[in-house]
Order: sequence, then structure tokens, then C-alpha cells
Amino acid sequence: MLAYDYPLLGLFWTMFIFFLWIIWFTMMFRIFTDIFRSEDLGGFAKTMWMIFVIVLPFLGVFVYLISRGDKMAQRDLRQAQLQREHFESYVREAAGSNSAADELTKLAELKASGVISESEFNALKAKALQ
Repeated sequence: MLAYDYPLLGLFWTMFIFFLWIIWFTMMFRIFTDIFRSEDLGGFAKTMWMIFVIVLPFLGVFVYLISRGDKMAQRDLRQAQLQREHFESYVREAAGSNSAADELTKLAELKASGVISESEFNALKAKALQ
């Protein structure tokens, strides 16, 4: 009964409009975030962009993307690189700096202090160098 009142193409058209609406709001939020994140805009320019995007949303978003889209992409790339650097430094810190040279130094100290024997040192040295 519902299929007769609401045809299949009507359902597809509604889904298409709904997804465009979601994409539109996603772009609006990205632009708002970029306006506030932008370091080359002063307070007055940020305010004017916000008013322009809010009062004339379609025109404001299109003009912003045309005029500042390249800078928006550069800021996104810089932010992604910073996040990657922070992640990599955290992983290095969490994993420790156990290189083969550090392991060999520790093994040599253990051997010199008599904690491990020569055969144990050679076995652990071979394992560290693998």
C-alpha cells in the first residue's frame, strides 16, 4: 500500500536530497571550523565570513570554497602532519628506544659485572643483532 502512494523513484529522490542535505551541513561545519582555525584572518574578517556563510549559506559556502579552498586544504594537511608527528613520538616514547646498540651496551655491562657468562653473552648478542 505504501509503495503505491510513494513510488520507488520518489524514495530514491528523497534519499538523494537527504544525502545532499547531510553533505551540505558537513561542509558548513568544516567551513566554520576552518574559519576559526585560520591564522591569516583577523577577528573582523572571521566575523564577516561567518555572517556571510550564515546569512547567504549557498553563496557563502561556494564563495568560501572558491576563494579559500586551497588554504583550507593546506591547513588540513598541516593538521594531519602534526597529528601524525604527535602519534609517532608517542609510539616511540611508549615503545622505548631499544636499538641493537643499546642492547649490546647493556649486555656488555652485564657480562663485565659477571651477571652473565661468555656463552650467554654470545647467544643474547646474536639474538639482539637479528
